[in-house]
Amino acid sequence: MAAPINMCLRSNLMWYRLANCVKSKGCIWTTQVRSLHLQEYQSKKLLLDHDIDVQHFEVVENAEEAASVSSRLKAAEYVIKAQILAGGRGRGTFSNGFKGGVHLTKNPKKIPEIVKNMIGFNLVTKQTHDEGVKVKKVMVAEALDIVRETYFAIVMDRSYMGPVIVGSRHGGMDIEEMSHKDPESIFKEPIDIIQGIQPEQAQRVAEKLGFTGDKLKKAAYQVTKLYNFFIDVDATQVEINPFAETPDGRVVCFDAKISFDDNAEYRQKEIFAMDDLSETDPREVEATQLHLNYIGLEGSIGCLVNGAGLAMATMDIIKLQGGEPANFLDVGGAVREDQVYNAFRLLTADAHVKGILVNVFGGIVNCITVANGIISACKKAKLTVPLVVRLEGTNSEPAKKILNESGLNIIPANDFEDAGRKAVAAVAKCT
Repeated sequence: MAAPINMCLRSNLMWYRLANCVKSKGCIWTTQVRSLHLQEYQSKKLLLDHDIDVQHFEVVENAEEAASVSSRLKAAEYVIKAQILAGGRGRGTFSNGFKGGVHLTKNPKKIPEIVKNMIGFNLVTKQTHDEGVKVKKVMVAEALDIVRETYFAIVMDRSYMGPVIVGSRHGGMDIEEMSHKDPESIFKEPIDIIQGIQPEQAQRVAEKLGFTGDKLKKAAYQVTKLYNFFIDVDATQVEINPFAETPDGRVVCFDAKISFDDNAEYRQKEIFAMDDLSETDPREVEATQLHLNYIGLEGSIGCLVNGAGLAMATMDIIKLQGGEPANFLDVGGAVREDQVYNAFRLLTADAHVKGILVNVFGGIVNCITVANGIISACKKAKLTVPLVVRLEGTNSEPAKKILNESGLNIIPANDFEDAGRKAVAAVAKCT
């Protein structure tokens, strides 16, 4: 029997993944992963705009622009980083054979040459598909020596009913690894979201991170600025790793991962306008514009479901019956007939889809609306692949009657397991 898809799929779904990041003294820090994608330079620009100390940097789009960067940065050493959303860039390989998406050099004359080997070529890393991702921008920054690394993050934690600072004297490594190796090194500092961060709290966090002397005051200042930034931009997570000190006494945020609250988009229009969709599946972009939650997978059974939990369970039942889902598609509770049609259009545009399973529970949604949408979609899209439909809940019986009398080749399913079994069997006959 095939394994359920839930656990592996949750690590890929942008809207619904829950990442258990820190386990300390029985508490689990969980954070919802959001759909807004910012490149590294964009995150650093946001921090810089809020008076938070980051490396000095510039972004270039060609070798000619790169040639003049050193005259402005005037650094002893430079780090050149390809800007794509995937991790593992340092160990990646470009389509032209050039090795590494992250390079260090003390020679300013080498910067244009390195940039030339990056721009316009696909970078393949452990987190990209086999073809890699085309690099369109490169960040050139001052390379700073690090005396000591720490870990700093702010997250929304339900157990504290508000924001919590999570920190450790050990930085530069994954927080998950840190929680296993040395859980006692991780501390938490809850913040009253009404009162905001207090000076003594910022001081206490800086002390727990191990800053001393003049750097203690600087670290406390940065902690306060980071918290204010977290609130100002409606973040759900701000992770700085490493949050480090340099030989010349600076306290610098070297790398930032920021997650934003989608519900605050109306307040953060400028930030959400920065969303880099160039590396996103075009189907997912179109689905977002149609108010559908869609994520493409690699199976052969297209799924049309209402509700994230039911969508997960539907993919599980397909797996348990020996099939492979082709997508995650949640049409939501306020679905209209035209959205059902658009959902079918997305599914049928995928060459991998050899059959479709509609699994709808009519709670908020009216099953009659779904039935009429299915009939309209089948006729307009001239559906040729087998279609299995399971409807339960509000007006499910009249909806089933509408489908039965439509004259269309629709395979009805009696229950959850029956739907999965029939969908897998129908696709098997076609292959």
